[in-house]
Amino acid sequence: MAEQADRISPVQKLRRLMNDSDKIILGPGVYDGLTARIALQAGFDCLYMTGAGTTMSRLGMPDLGVATLNDMRDHAGMIASLDRSVPLIADMDTGYGGPLMVGRAVEQYINAGVAGFHIEDQVVNKRCGHLKGKELVSETEWYARIRAAVNSRAKTGRDIVIVARTDALQSLGYEVALKRLKGALELGADAAFLEGVESKEQGRQICADLAPAPVMLNMVEGGVTPHFSSQEAKEHGFKFIVYPGLALGPVYQSVAAACKHLKETGDTGNVYQGTQGQGPKELFMVCGLKEAIEFDVAAGGELYKRGV
Repeated sequence: MAEQADRISPVQKLRRLMNDSDKIILGPGVYDGLTARIALQAGFDCLYMTGAGTTMSRLGMPDLGVATLNDMRDHAGMIASLDRSVPLIADMDTGYGGPLMVGRAVEQYINAGVAGFHIEDQVVNKRCGHLKGKELVSETEWYARIRAAVNSRAKTGRDIVIVARTDALQSLGYEVALKRLKGALELGADAAFLEGVESKEQGRQICADLAPAPVMLNMVEGGVTPHFSSQEAKEHGFKFIVYPGLALGPVYQSVAAACKHLKETGDTGNVYQGTQGQGPKELFMVCGLKEAIEFDVAAGGELYKRGV
């Protein structure tokens, strides 16, 4: 049985988590190899690749629709490859174009090892869901994106979880957003994602209105959505809760403080404070140093035989 469990694909594992009525899926927001490794070390069942974090870390730009399919796919593939036993849900933004591009994006995310993704109904030149002034495509174009995603998945003969996200709440209101999500689910999306939930009551309502479909909550600290703990989200009916800013905020604060200290004092202080005095080696251990050495030695390599 253990051997069979080892053969479960990431998407199979994600679907099992989705079918577990006692569980809410926590998606810690990661945006590069190091933050992904840290989350893996913490023992999460699932990872979430934030599009905003990917855009900022990979391009040094804000989340304004500038990341391309290649940017997002390559980043997602790298993160997914770090531990194939842990499913990755990745942002797919708008699908990067018309139906042909959406289909291509789905196929490439599958090939990259991504277990699930969310796709939204903003125009291609999108912006972060917690900024103002978002523009949406028509209902017809939105449904074409979902059909393209579902058809592309079927064409590959392989699986990936499709999460339909709408940003319609802010400009078109709850009923329109609900209609768009219901339509996407009817077309074959596996889960729904109402971006920018404005109250806890609204969160409970969207879960009830879409039941029994699983619903995702985007917990953006400082955004338009009130704070939910994972337990609160579960009690309100959500199946997923993702935290895109989990690593971004702490990294920004700590690195900004370290840069300020270096600029003002001409010294770094103890930049590895909290790593038991082991310096960079502790970080390398988080990123698989021990496993890399063991692999090399098992293959007959000599370079790391006596350690590092």
